[in-house]
Amino acid sequence: MSETPHILLVEDHREIRELVQRVLQREGFRVSLAAEGRAMRKLLADQRIDLILLDLMLPGEDGLSLCRAVRGDSQVPIIMLTAKGDEVDRVIGLEMGADDYLAKPFGSRELIARIRAVLRRAPFAVARVRPTQRYRFDRWVLDIERRELLGADGIAVALSSGEFDLLVVFVERPGRALSREQLLDLAHGRNTAPLDRSIDTQISRLRRKIERDATDPQLIKTIWGSGYLFTPAVEPLKAGT
Repeated sequence: MSETPHILLVEDHREIRELVQRVLQREGFRVSLAAEGRAMRKLLADQRIDLILLDLMLPGEDGLSLCRAVRGDSQVPIIMLTAKGDEVDRVIGLEMGADDYLAKPFGSRELIARIRAVLRRAPFAVARVRPTQRYRFDRWVLDIERRELLGADGIAVALSSGEFDLLVVFVERPGRALSREQLLDLAHGRNTAPLDRSIDTQISRLRRKIERDATDPQLIKTIWGSGYLFTPAVEPLKAGT
């Protein structure tokens, strides 16, 4: 399947959200919508996002604060949207880490051109900045930097690239039910078909390697109708531990 850029639009006005969504979908983008910061954070945690369109004026936490928070752990490109055309607002937004700035009202052609330009300039910007590189769960230690899974005896368990990426998604989101589409998107960053079951095969293989009894899995639980749940407590490890 071909990759399709996934755009997150954070805008509190419903009419504008729906209008921009139609424009983006017509141009072939995937689109997720949020009306405020809490919904934005959940989507960023649950989906792989390639670019954020972030309104400056939002209820609760404003766009500048959200931009700064995103920059704390991610380099995903951000285009600020605002009704204000004042240069001071533009400068502040860029200083907070925004990649571009677009004042309302704007035309659909200009919006698409800005999005494509930012994506071209930052093709690898979706990589997440991980403050923690090692995690302990159950009897395992996952070393993200070295891409190793170590048992209690310190011996590495062989994982395929897909299995390792899937385990990272679980370890960073313990206790949360994740759908197959979310797991595929987060682990592989690609558009998926609703009936794609390749994730089931990877989870089956991963269970055989990390579960005490793969026929009665306790670490990766199946949630019927929802997807999968990573159950163990996860402990971030400091460097050198």
